[in-house]
Amino acid sequence: MEYTQQDILRAWTTKSTLNFTRYFFKAMQKKKFVIGEHHKRVCEALDKVLRGETRRLIINIAPRFGKTELAVKQFIAEGLAINPAAKFIHLSYSGNLAMDNSVAIKDIVKCEAYQQIFNTRIKDGSDTKNRWETEQGGGVYATSTLGQITGFGAGAMDVPNEPYKFAGAIVIDDPIKPEDALSDIMRERVNRRFETTIRNRVNSRNTPIIIIMQRLHENDLCGYLTSNEPEEWEVVSLPCIYTDDEGRPHSLWDFKFTLDELHKLKLINSFVFDTQYMQNPKPLEGLMYEHFRTYETLPVEAHLPTKRCYIDTADTGSDFLCAICYDEFEQGCFVTDVLFTNKSMEYTEPETARLLIRNNTQQVLIESNNGGRGFRRNVERLVRELGNNRMFFTDFTQTQNKAVRIFTHSAEVQNLVYFPSGWETLYPQYYSAMSAYRKEGRNEHDDAPDATTGIVENFRKGVTQYTKEDIEAIEDEIY
Repeated sequence: MEYTQQDILRAWTTKSTLNFTRYFFKAMQKKKFVIGEHHKRVCEALDKVLRGETRRLIINIAPRFGKTELAVKQFIAEGLAINPAAKFIHLSYSGNLAMDNSVAIKDIVKCEAYQQIFNTRIKDGSDTKNRWETEQGGGVYATSTLGQITGFGAGAMDVPNEPYKFAGAIVIDDPIKPEDALSDIMRERVNRRFETTIRNRVNSRNTPIIIIMQRLHENDLCGYLTSNEPEEWEVVSLPCIYTDDEGRPHSLWDFKFTLDELHKLKLINSFVFDTQYMQNPKPLEGLMYEHFRTYETLPVEAHLPTKRCYIDTADTGSDFLCAICYDEFEQGCFVTDVLFTNKSMEYTEPETARLLIRNNTQQVLIESNNGGRGFRRNVERLVRELGNNRMFFTDFTQTQNKAVRIFTHSAEVQNLVYFPSGWETLYPQYYSAMSAYRKEGRNEHDDAPDATTGIVENFRKGVTQYTKEDIEAIEDEIY
């Protein structure tokens, strides 16, 4: 059997949303679509929807990162290419925006390149902005999130004993405006609208629902759904700054923003940046720490500082090890290095030993509630093997409630702990855990505030030091 060029193009473009976008974006715009790694992740998630592997999808990504082009215009056009009978409902906070997207989709379907490959045809007499149909019974209905949806359902009725066939979806792009997201009333209207109307506009329980939006508030539609139905939704979250396996920060898409440009955006408005760009919405009020002290250079005092390290070991697999090295002066504790990771002990033990050696640590205090004593012994052994026999180690069991300790000492943390200038980029995960910790409500992790609290609890307190006999006993145990 011989294949025509149209056959090959049809197979290649519908193999993945990324292929489809590359081909038809160039056909429509006469230029290449600049592909970033985040576009590949978005397309992979959309491909799973087309294959029937994902029925509820949330994509969180910053504005102007290509989300609408990929997940609305190209995706819906691709869905109609795969199945001309597919029915889509497209919603956005603005009815005009939704209709503009509808026109853009229709333009793709009607373009010569599309018509040469696929059999999808626009039905005569249905050529309106908000609603149009194909000759095969498919089509698009576009309106605002709070607008009327009448006489149209997304997807198709299930056919018993028939394999899954993609037949359309509800595609929601930015269901609420950024300025409205801070209004409890408006958020509630959108969330209630989803429950009472939007969710029910599917022709089958298998019809996919896709939500693409920048995070705007803890209780925006994405927050509402993932809190109430965490198992139902696959979430693809794409913060503009991500860290690699070594903890180094990178820009998500240098073509749009370099790392330096993103840091400048954060300085302008940290709330907007954390929410819309990092997809990590934080409350405007209710945070545990209102400010953090920073330093450019270490103080110069008559007496040399005590070089300490406070370590909170990971109690469970989901916990983070937090090791904070700091110089203790009369005026406070100056953080010099941080290890904050949820990697296994095979990584954390040697890395902690290197951290301690690198910072010329004199005293190590290890909170060792679950397995921490073994961690201390292993780290100490590694430190001795690296040639340091003067570093003092102390482990203890913490019996006080973490939340109470963190709350009680929060003012001291803000007044006595100094972080190096630019610590948000030096230790991004640790910074995020500290800056997002709340006084009330659910906190995903408390390891960073717990360890930092331990620093001020031990400020100007002596750490148990080993006698000669203790050291000899330890060396006997190790060697």
